[in-house]
Amino acid sequence: MDWMLLITAGLLEVIGVIGIKRVAKNNNWTNNIILIGGFIISFQLLVSAMETIPLATAYAVWTGIGSVGAVIVGMMFFKESTTWIRIGYIMGIIFAVVGLKLVT
Repeated sequence: MDWMLLITAGLLEVIGVIGIKRVAKNNNWTNNIILIGGFIISFQLLVSAMETIPLATAYAVWTGIGSVGAVIVGMMFFKESTTWIRIGYIMGIIFAVVGLKLVT
C-alpha cells in the first residue's frame, strides 16, 4: 500500500509542476490551486509512504517519478525537445527507480 501512496505522490508532484508552468504563463487562482494543491497532497502522501519505505529509496523514487513525468508532460503538451538522447536518459531514470524498488 505504501508503494501505491509513493507512486501517487510522484504523480501529484507532476501536477504541481504543471501548476508551476501554468502560473508562469497566467498567474490566476485556478493555476495557483493546481500548483499548491498538487504539491501539498504529494508531500502528505510522501510522508505517509515514508512510514515503511526507507528515506533514500522513497525520495529517489518520488523525485524520479516527478522528473520523468515533468519531462514527458513537457514533451507532450509544451512542445519541448524529444530527441533520442533525452528519451534515453529518461529510460535511465526509470531503470534506476525500478532497480531501487527491486532491492528494497
